[in-house]
Amino acid sequence: VGEDVTDNLRTIKTIPLSLLPGGPDHLEVRGEVFLPIPEFLRLNEDRSKTGEPLYANPRNTGAGSIRQLDSKITASRNMEIWVYSLNTEITGDDAPAGHWEALEWLRKLGFRINPNNQICHSIDEVMAYHQHWVEARSNLPYEADGVVVKVSSLALQNQLGVVGREPRWAIAYKFPAEKATTRLLEIGINVGRTGSLNPYAILKPVLIGGATVQHASLHNEEDIRRKDIRVGDLVIIERAGDVIPHVMGAVVNERPPDAKEFRMPTHCPECNSTITKPEDEATHRCLNTSCPAQFFELLKHFVSKGATDIDGLGEKWCRILIDQGMVTDLADLYSLKKEQLLKLDRMGDKLATRILANIEISKQKPLPRLLFALGIIHIGTEIASLLAQVYNSIDEIAVATENELAEIPGIGPKIAESIASYFQVESNQSLIKKLQAAGVTLKQKPRQISSEGQPLAGQTFVVTGTLVSFSRTEAQSRIKDLGGKLTSSVTKNTDYLVVGGSPGSKLAAAERLGTKVMNEETFIEFLANPMLVTREAE
Repeated sequence: VGEDVTDNLRTIKTIPLSLLPGGPDHLEVRGEVFLPIPEFLRLNEDRSKTGEPLYANPRNTGAGSIRQLDSKITASRNMEIWVYSLNTEITGDDAPAGHWEALEWLRKLGFRINPNNQICHSIDEVMAYHQHWVEARSNLPYEADGVVVKVSSLALQNQLGVVGREPRWAIAYKFPAEKATTRLLEIGINVGRTGSLNPYAILKPVLIGGATVQHASLHNEEDIRRKDIRVGDLVIIERAGDVIPHVMGAVVNERPPDAKEFRMPTHCPECNSTITKPEDEATHRCLNTSCPAQFFELLKHFVSKGATDIDGLGEKWCRILIDQGMVTDLADLYSLKKEQLLKLDRMGDKLATRILANIEISKQKPLPRLLFALGIIHIGTEIASLLAQVYNSIDEIAVATENELAEIPGIGPKIAESIASYFQVESNQSLIKKLQAAGVTLKQKPRQISSEGQPLAGQTFVVTGTLVSFSRTEAQSRIKDLGGKLTSSVTKNTDYLVVGGSPGSKLAAAERLGTKVMNEETFIEFLANPMLVTREAE
């Protein structure tokens, strides 16, 4: 997934091309490549001499350097790396028991580990460490916006687990954000893909942390009123995490006499539909699903990588297709013809063929991806996966009641209401029918929902290690088909651990907790007759 930057990484001298003795045959580590500040200053000095525009900051310049098509350019920029985690489960007497030990082991193999890492034995020590770097960050030869606090014990890491992509055993402890003051010239309104009206600040440009800021988030009308921010005010801008600018408040004692209070419009600035604001929400919404701005954002979301992944249809082409009247709802994508596309400026035969091929491929995306692609409020990738574990098709979800949806673990009343409300809207019902008529697969292989024929109903599994007969994903899919539940870490609630080669710390956790363990041979037998094996295990 993403771009292949291997050749560019090979040019970074602090990434070892071979390891010192003592490592396994296969090893996966995670780290971060960065552009040192002295090197950033050198690059800008060189560009200044030749009259070229200067780079904004080391973060963006470093990202661009890694994505260069010519690896010689990357090599010329003297980038570096810190390795910060071991992603491979290591077994044996010398296996590291904790994150700290794993980093030391990686250092001995030749990886570059940050010398400022530190073991802390209490929260007070963590806070003292953080405060030290708040004061000393300017002495670092690279940019940093905080420290990361981690639980060292690998056994505890497994027990704490992961939510989505976020580990419960690690948290970023950010440094105070950089601030500046500038004039608020106007407040604009963006209409999001779910119809939310999002106010943003239009500012007199100001330099914060090496980046020129002209726009900043204002969240919602309630936030603007709470902070007493008015058009014309001198305002305080903060770059949270050194990335996203926010308006923190106004310098009230310097307020000009003609400063204007902000009022949320009563009608959508894009389609002139009436704006509503639910009592239990801070967000104003345009309920017109045909609103041009709303549909533009929805179309961008629908074709994005995490959704239907229609490569070739970027933001520019989404806008053109809408402006040309070629796409008025999501289903219109599936009726596009090559001759239509070729009439567009800068659309060649090769690109048109690629776009149409990827549109055709998108018809077969898994049900969770398509659910996410529809842009239903509160439905991210995880909620979409939860729905697909219970329901086999869009049609089944469409007739589910709020109460039925809310009974699914991980789905609360608000999310259930959002799902049910979406399928009650006539235009959404029409869209689903059009997608189905176009051949989009909005269903999956039927799963038996009743306890009959579901030998693993109520049983929780973890799969670890390398399996020979099939991939780990396939093994997990087979468990799901039999009604089992999957988690990523072994806890007291885990019923079975399926182990392949090199199972690592999860096996130790299972033995400590008394969790039933299946090797691959037993697991294959289990798939053939799960009821029999389950009874024998009991």
